[in-house]
Amino acid sequence: MMGTDIFYKDAATKLPVVIYVHGFNGLKDWGNFDLIATQFAEAGYFFIKMNLSHNGATIDSPLDFVDLEAFGQNNYSKELADTTHIINWICDEGNPYHTYADTTNIALLGHSRGGGIAILKAFEDERVKALITWASISECKTPWGAMSIEKMMKWKTEGVMYYTNKRTNQQLPLYYQLYEDYVQHAARLDIRKAISGLRIPILVCHGTNDTAVPYSNALDVCRWQPNATLFTVESDHVFGRAHPWTASFLPTPMQDVVDASIRFLNDCL
Repeated sequence: MMGTDIFYKDAATKLPVVIYVHGFNGLKDWGNFDLIATQFAEAGYFFIKMNLSHNGATIDSPLDFVDLEAFGQNNYSKELADTTHIINWICDEGNPYHTYADTTNIALLGHSRGGGIAILKAFEDERVKALITWASISECKTPWGAMSIEKMMKWKTEGVMYYTNKRTNQQLPLYYQLYEDYVQHAARLDIRKAISGLRIPILVCHGTNDTAVPYSNALDVCRWQPNATLFTVESDHVFGRAHPWTASFLPTPMQDVVDASIRFLNDCL
């Protein structure tokens, strides 16, 4: 089940839609994301953010990883299905919010692994008219991309490895099915092919001091898609935010990225 929040202001006309996809080990509310969503709504957009169905959070506990089995069973195909579900939901004329949303103008916004999902979904869904990535991956190999052969074999043999959440100190399971899903759907999960084939406006935002998803990922994406616009800030993977974020304002790098994203949408939607 996917917890979903919507932000919009009443308007005389339908509002362009922005759908946010969080990343690996992420949450729709991480770092007080409402501060960001509210700014998009104030700028005239119908903003949707969601917890992906297998991110480990639940409707009753949207800020905590309480469903570890779901977390372990997550994979790229499920995240693409979740994103499709949200697009279908807002485009359904029976949806009571449909009257507020201009579904002829849908933008996807993804952070980290969610950026990769946004790229892939934009490529396969003509309803998506614009794309924004924040600190996006450039290949679907999270978290095994840099793992040794020995560690991969151990993962395969045991069927599970554990990821340490540094905030909660939880040991979160990652089942080997994550890698098997990637192998089975490698063509669909080819970010290079997807971004190269897109013919919609694209904004690529990245922190030059990102150690989780290095800045080189953004350079790869822009090399594969020369028509993309690159926007950089001297910051980390989360643009200076933390969780929990109790301030009523965003850190400067995050605010700069939000401002650039809204300007981009104003120009193309």
